[in-house]
Amino acid sequence: MAASYPRSMTNFQSLGLIEPLLRAVADEGYVEPTPIQLQSIPLLLEGRDLLGCAKTGTGKTAAFALPILQHLSKARRRPDPRTPRVLVVVPTRELAAQVAESFTTYGARLQVSVAVIFGGVGQGSQVAALSRGVEVLVATPGRLLDLKSQGHVRLERVEVLVLDEADQMLDMGFIPDVRRILSAVPKQRQTLLFSATMPPVIAKLAEGILSNPAKVTITPPATTAELVEQSVFLVSRAAKAGLLTKLLSKPEVERALVFTRTKRGADRVAKRLVQDGIAAQAIHGNKSQGQRERTLDAFREGRTRILVATDIAARGLDIEGLSHVVNYEIPNVPEQYVHRIGRTGRAGASGIAISLCDGEERAYLLDIERTIRRSIPVAGKLEGDHGPVGAPRAPHGQPRSKPSAPPRSHAPRPEGAPQRPGGRPAQRPHSGPAHRNGPPPHGRPAQRPAPARPHGGSGHKPHHAPRPAPAHSSTSSHGHHGGGFGAGV
Repeated sequence: MAASYPRSMTNFQSLGLIEPLLRAVADEGYVEPTPIQLQSIPLLLEGRDLLGCAKTGTGKTAAFALPILQHLSKARRRPDPRTPRVLVVVPTRELAAQVAESFTTYGARLQVSVAVIFGGVGQGSQVAALSRGVEVLVATPGRLLDLKSQGHVRLERVEVLVLDEADQMLDMGFIPDVRRILSAVPKQRQTLLFSATMPPVIAKLAEGILSNPAKVTITPPATTAELVEQSVFLVSRAAKAGLLTKLLSKPEVERALVFTRTKRGADRVAKRLVQDGIAAQAIHGNKSQGQRERTLDAFREGRTRILVATDIAARGLDIEGLSHVVNYEIPNVPEQYVHRIGRTGRAGASGIAISLCDGEERAYLLDIERTIRRSIPVAGKLEGDHGPVGAPRAPHGQPRSKPSAPPRSHAPRPEGAPQRPGGRPAQRPHSGPAHRNGPPPHGRPAQRPAPARPHGGSGHKPHHAPRPAPAHSSTSSHGHHGGGFGAGV
């Protein structure tokens, strides 16, 4: 059934929350409930199962945490060791830590015991917390099942089960683990499933685990935040690093989250920014949990202004004052774009999302625009030493028209480094950009033969063939030493 609520319910006081929770939300500066909170909280206080679909940054955590805490307050008892009353399953460590913190914050006046367990760290402290007794357990699927198999956690007394960011759990391959968790919890329970998108697999999962659920859908699954100003720069791959430095050097960029597709790419971009004098750190799955927590703390506290991340940071992270999101690389899954830019423009604030799109990513950009049902304005065009921006992208797996070069893979290149045929970085020139058809700088021969081009009717010997170099124009750039960056940069 579709959710409905009285028109008079326009503040937290009208939702039926108890005084300790009202004081907690007031302490957090919440004035009016978000739509997902407004519609979900009354239903959950009635004990209904719920299927919630809402974009990121809409306040989903408070929507389920507040009524759950009120449920626990009605029948307080000493927490049993290793036996939680509430289980919240989330896909990532960062989201687990954040959800647990929210429960602790909202339940401060109720003295509710909260524990969080996830992989990537030693289990000793987590086992100790479970043995002391816990009412709310927030967990990632793998570590939960691991500790369950060791006898450190029991799920037969779970009263409320929450599956948060269910579609991301699907993307990360956790659905088999989720099914194992479902088989271990009691059939008589309240179940909540929240997801930013609703693919068929998640819809089918919901049908199997929810009993006569209320359904709350706040926005179409793949729309972007209305308060996020979006733009895209059409740019060569080689010129991206320099453009990023120029964009992030602007005074209006208070705090920015930069996304790459790969872990290696995140490290390289962060290193390049530091070399260019911009304080930046990288976060991704290869970092230890301690490193990730320290990096996030530094970013939240403003000691690091730029955070470079993979899509591990695209969901669940709530960072106040995040003014900009930059897609250094366009995601190849359109929904990930929605989640990425949802890190800014949260809780009614405005935000700016900038994407850097090279010729090979144009197909991804078109997929995104089709998915979000709007065109992303072009803020500028920047050509570099890989040919004109917007060159046609060959079908996947087919060679491009240049006869001497094999198909390039989509693996990230060193930032700002041109590529030789065969994929190895070419030596960087010592001076400004050379003419495309001119000789190599300082008269040195090219390091590898290139195909001879027609030149006045006489061919060149292979070992004297010029290597490609950026066209000398007012809109060319080589790394961070480039010239003009197009309109709006």
